Amino acid sequence: MIWLTWRQFRTQATVVFAAVAALASVLAVTGPQLADLHETAGSSLADRLSGSDQTVYYVGLTVVLAVPAVIGMFWGAPLISRELETGTHRLVWNQSITRARWLAAKLGLGALATMTAAGLASLVVTWWSGPIDRAVNSGGGSGTYLARLDPMAFVARGVVPIGYAAFAFVLGVTLGVLIRRTLPAMATTLAVYVAVQLVMPLWGRPHLAAPDQTTVAFTAGTPVGIDEGAMEVTVPLDVPGAWLTSEQTLDAAGHPAAPPTSFADCLHTESGLASLRQVDRCVAGLGELGYQQQVTYQPAGNFWALQWAETGIYLGLALGLAGFCAWWIRRRLT
Repeated sequence: MIWLTWRQFRTQATVVFAAVAALASVLAVTGPQLADLHETAGSSLADRLSGSDQTVYYVGLTVVLAVPAVIGMFWGAPLISRELETGTHRLVWNQSITRARWLAAKLGLGALATMTAAGLASLVVTWWSGPIDRAVNSGGGSGTYLARLDPMAFVARGVVPIGYAAFAFVLGVTLGVLIRRTLPAMATTLAVYVAVQLVMPLWGRPHLAAPDQTTVAFTAGTPVGIDEGAMEVTVPLDVPGAWLTSEQTLDAAGHPAAPPTSFADCLHTESGLASLRQVDRCVAGLGELGYQQQVTYQPAGNFWALQWAETGIYLGLALGLAGFCAWWIRRRLT
């Protein structure tokens, strides 16, 4: 049964592992030079990297991001839906192979290959990007490179891609069992996986570890962003390696409040555009009224706590979906 399962998805597996191997080869050649450069450059490493280094950085990020989605679509979704679509599952069940053993072989081998591919991709990218990540966490980067906690970089570092891949694979299998048609199952798998990946950093991840908070006083030198349409003020977070999760303006009593109308009036001049000096005066006036900006963020030190917590959530979802598949195939599938 294991050999049959391997033959059914060996082509897809070969493509993914070949891509990971190619990426690992490139990173293995360029990685030691990057590490040596970090020893001498320190936090200014990012300013001394070449355009090719930047390309490799973002290619590695893209590959690790893509691996779970590709696995869910091309490994998970067709694995069972293809048999249900053609009716070959009945032939297997009539050969003294139980439904439980049939499903266990498919899920077991597929999940092992899935987690291995994602783990290897994340391992080599995390190793190669390590010097850049350390430089960014020390205050370097010049905006070109991402902190490890940035939502785009976080999903391509550490152990969490293993959880993503396991979830994407079992999600594809589950939707294949329910939809029973390969192409619709593949499309639905991609849509659901992307939706979950968008929801997690917005509403889930910020609460997986205790955040830090700070308040920023408004003065003439405070850099701010102003959305006049929504009448909102934002301030940059000056904490290296941190991930800004939310911010709000507080009035003199410490309550959340929009900037007063006097601030909006201050920003408008006869010409319609306030000069930078005028904006500074408006911001200083906001501070004189007792307004402050409260910033909530995840510090760089929470990286591994967030990694393990989110990995556990995705592995739990994968186990839950696997249990649902087992129940559905035993009770509802004919």
